Amino acid sequence: CKIQVRGERIPNLQFEIPDEERAQPFLAEVKRAQEETASRNLIPQKESELSTWHQVSDSPRNTRSKSADTFFSGNMGFEDNFDQVLNLHKKNQPVSHRDPPPPPPPPPPPLQRESPAERSRSWNEPPKVTNTMRKLYGPSNPSVQREGLIKYLLTRREPDYVNPQNFRFFIGTWNVNGQSPDSDLKPWLDCDPEPPDVYCIGFQELDLSTEAFFYFDSPKEQEWVTAVERHLHRKAKYKRVRLIRLVGMMLVIFTKKEHRVYIKEVIAESVGTGIMGKLVRYQNYFTSLLNFFYFLFCMSTLYGGIQCRSYSEIIKQMGYLPVSRNQTEISFCWDHVFPPGFVIHHEKNRVSFILTYNIFFFLFFYPQLNMQRNLRNSFADFMEGEIKFKPTYKYDPKTDQWDSSGKCRVPAWCDRVLWRGTDVQQLQYRSHMELKTSDHKPVSALFQVKVKIVDERRYKKVFEDIVRTMDRMENEFLPSLLLSRRDFVFESVKFRQYQKEKFVITNDGQVPCHFSFIPKLNDSQYCKPWLRAEPCEGFLEPNEKVEISLDVYVSKDSVTLLNSGEDKIEDILVLHLDRGKDYFITISGNYLPSCFGTSLETLCRMKKPIREIPVTKLIDLEEDSFLEKEKLVMESFPVDNNKKPLQIPKEIWFLVDHLYKNACRQEDLFQTPSMQEELERIIEILDTSIPETIPATNHSVAEALLIFLDALPEPVVCYELYCRCLECAHDSRLCRQVISHLPRCHKNVFRYLMAFLRELLNYTDSNNLNANMLATLFASLLLRPPPNLIVRQTQNDRQRTIDFILGFIIGIEDE
Repeated sequence: CKIQVRGERIPNLQFEIPDEERAQPFLAEVKRAQEETASRNLIPQKESELSTWHQVSDSPRNTRSKSADTFFSGNMGFEDNFDQVLNLHKKNQPVSHRDPPPPPPPPPPPLQRESPAERSRSWNEPPKVTNTMRKLYGPSNPSVQREGLIKYLLTRREPDYVNPQNFRFFIGTWNVNGQSPDSDLKPWLDCDPEPPDVYCIGFQELDLSTEAFFYFDSPKEQEWVTAVERHLHRKAKYKRVRLIRLVGMMLVIFTKKEHRVYIKEVIAESVGTGIMGKLVRYQNYFTSLLNFFYFLFCMSTLYGGIQCRSYSEIIKQMGYLPVSRNQTEISFCWDHVFPPGFVIHHEKNRVSFILTYNIFFFLFFYPQLNMQRNLRNSFADFMEGEIKFKPTYKYDPKTDQWDSSGKCRVPAWCDRVLWRGTDVQQLQYRSHMELKTSDHKPVSALFQVKVKIVDERRYKKVFEDIVRTMDRMENEFLPSLLLSRRDFVFESVKFRQYQKEKFVITNDGQVPCHFSFIPKLNDSQYCKPWLRAEPCEGFLEPNEKVEISLDVYVSKDSVTLLNSGEDKIEDILVLHLDRGKDYFITISGNYLPSCFGTSLETLCRMKKPIREIPVTKLIDLEEDSFLEKEKLVMESFPVDNNKKPLQIPKEIWFLVDHLYKNACRQEDLFQTPSMQEELERIIEILDTSIPETIPATNHSVAEALLIFLDALPEPVVCYELYCRCLECAHDSRLCRQVISHLPRCHKNVFRYLMAFLRELLNYTDSNNLNANMLATLFASLLLRPPPNLIVRQTQNDRQRTIDFILGFIIGIEDE
């Protein structure tokens, strides 16, 4: 729930609290503080004059075989014998005079960002540039736009009032293989004569239990944090700045107590890199501002055989707002690369000989990270110190002996530290062989970085000089922009496939200017959800240029409206220039419909691939309301006249049938990420043809099935039955009754999927699946809360959805 506190002399404050139980004590404290404030006032106040609070509800958002034809048109049973069931298969005026210069503000802070806890944003959700920004930078508020420009000019004149000072950063990384701390960590954390100013310590595989994928709490977290705090450098006192943990990865930051005052802002963010960002591993980011420097700490996990994602792509996806081009950013990166991709491609005996005699040079060209960096596929602009230590993987736990297990892993440098930035000097890069808790050895790097410290006296003088200059310039000049292009066409836009166009804007005026994309009248965002402009705002000096990228990406949030024809690849962007005019940029193109994001009812009435269906007929199929569709099935205009609808969509059947025939024994099914190229190929095949086979790996087909279910505009268990499902989750008989009320195609798909999941559990020894994991994964896809649900879904509600699905997987037989 959200709680808003407002008063006569304070701005509106909004707090978000996970559940009502925690909200009640908070409200009691607010009320108590309110009463104490009123009692201290000398002049009695009326009750209406006191600050008030109230609770705010959350509101969200070509050919085909004869046997297959017979299967789709006929009746389909759902017996427990799955062999029989599955055999077939998103303008200002210049200011003429000014009052005396006001006192200078504090040194320019970082751009205000929304807390990650308050937002969940996909890559293509536009930055929150609302009509508030129009007011902020529009003609009605010249003082605010002036303030922004002053901050920009202050940043450009940093050398006039900033003193550089050296700080020492200790960057540590360790894959602990799910173990608890069992030894002194001083050989790792307290190994330098002088204490570092900042500790940045990353852990991988902190918790290997299945529960770590689904729950926020882990006992391993506190064990390792306590061990780290106990063994920090003995010559200094440290204060923890931030801790972030996701699944098995944890990042914790400490700084000397005397430096904590310099840290102005702390932001933590993460990007999922597993199946749909739900399972497997994550890539974690931590950002802090130390006076005038941005420090970006990145901890990532790369998989052998899986394409490496670029640093810039991950930053874009997680919605990280980059710093100004005139502010200094220094980035550190931990990389943990899982075999076989990082394994050195030599015979183990030959590698052991090389390692015995410390002839490391011959092996450095082979690890996957080096090869990807040389190909400029990943972290190409990062640097790494010279490796002079033995490979840190893989050892027999509690020993210094190379792996002697059956897998017989070849030694490799799986734990690395990279960096980029100016005025950075690496002092140490080493492993710590003394620690034997895990099959990995910890690694650390020590850096010396020049950090900017503000001289307040000189800063005030520069500020006053800028204010005087601004007064003179505002009376003489107006800003202007020159655009290289204003019209853009995106051809053949497809679901989950990027398209990009670029143009250049030039400040052809005589004064610095601020530009930004602003919403059109009555709009809340500056563009439609499938479009994004980067950067969406910025400053330009006279004659300075900047390249702007227009990215189009159709996700699950926007695909349904495009499929039905309610939305088109058409938009107009308003590029606003402070104290200047607006520039209009037109976007046009065509979208190719996809079965992904199309309703189950529509798909069941299509015997042909969706690309062969005219758009007008797709609109006819989609326009009926959900509750009327079942009644009007025979009256609706079907794609193939005089033919019964399919029992289930052919697309679901193709995907499940492929998995049933080829993947029941597939190791780590639904737990291993797929290749993006294969996903695009699968989507294209299902949209354009009726294939005999799907040319892709089992993991890619599995993820395609999950994406298909996640993109459905109405989930398999309809929104209107969501609350009833939660109420009946404890009773198998009531659960069956709820499913019996589903529309025909939804009911068929639900039973079909449950039969398939039960079949997978017959091969748990091979595929490493269990009922809880399947129920947790599919509950979030099949039984989603309605977008207009007044009360946010709680942890208890999520558990009941899991119990509902779990009952059908292990405890309920379909009737």
